[in-house]
Amino acid sequence: MAPTFKLQGHFVLICLLALRGESRYLELREAVDHDPFAHLGGGGASPKRELEGAPLYRRALRCVDMLSLQGQFTFTADRPQLHCATFFIAEPEEFITIRYDLVSIDCQRGDILQVFDGWILKGEKFPSSQDHPLPTTERYIDFCESGLSRRSIRSSQNVAMIFFRIHEPGNGFTITMTTDPNLFPCNIISQTPNGRFTLVVPHLHRNCSFSIIYPVAIKISDLTLGHLNGLQLKKSSAGCGGVGDFVELLGGTGLDPSKMLLLADLCYPLRGPAQMKVGCDHTVVRMVSSGKHINRVTFEYRQLEPYELENPNGNSIQEFCLSTL
Repeated sequence: MAPTFKLQGHFVLICLLALRGESRYLELREAVDHDPFAHLGGGGASPKRELEGAPLYRRALRCVDMLSLQGQFTFTADRPQLHCATFFIAEPEEFITIRYDLVSIDCQRGDILQVFDGWILKGEKFPSSQDHPLPTTERYIDFCESGLSRRSIRSSQNVAMIFFRIHEPGNGFTITMTTDPNLFPCNIISQTPNGRFTLVVPHLHRNCSFSIIYPVAIKISDLTLGHLNGLQLKKSSAGCGGVGDFVELLGGTGLDPSKMLLLADLCYPLRGPAQMKVGCDHTVVRMVSSGKHINRVTFEYRQLEPYELENPNGNSIQEFCLSTL
């Protein structure tokens, strides 16, 4: 199974739990065993790259769906569909644009079609309100309020989503998803459980999070904070809260980094790689920047094997996250 599909199969179960109110998401496994993202399954090449120069990819949307491919997607209700959502995810270095091609819904009857800039589940948002450049109310774009005056909507990061509710069978919509390069990606959800990434914040006063929706072993191999260039700071027992530029390692079971446990913070020179095993469902590397410097952090991550979760040893903080849905 391709790494991208592993993330999507894992996350769709969580989506179904959140949207349908089930108490045990494992009972819903049959709902996704038909391989809803079969087009992502093939060999090692990226499906997105294979589409370059090819006709526009098209397929139907399901009530709960996830997309990582550019293309045109249509939802047509065959019965009242009242709790639906589509999650979009691109490469880390990309923005997402969602364009309305055709919309046939009844706003007066209570139909809904909203784009959200980021992801939201059970009230938890990514990016968090602390890290996103827009207030939460401005992250929702409601078709019933704006109509086609906002035909195209671009995300601020590599994830976005739409919520929709349609009462009348036969009604629905068609959208096109495209991506554009993001030179300085900030606030990212990884498509894969293993990888390497360098997060750079160049003279910008903002916070950036890199999210991995897996228990992982993570190694921070390089850390450059501008305030360290001319001054060697000693590690403070009080942590990095009083320093304007620092990196945090967070873990939790939800989506919102602001609600996660602080596992470690770094605001001092590294003498070697900093490594940790995090048994949480969700691990985040978060950089806080004052805007006065160019800050950079490089890290590698890999999904923990089942035996590592069953027999924790070494530098591991997983007990906090051992809870069941």
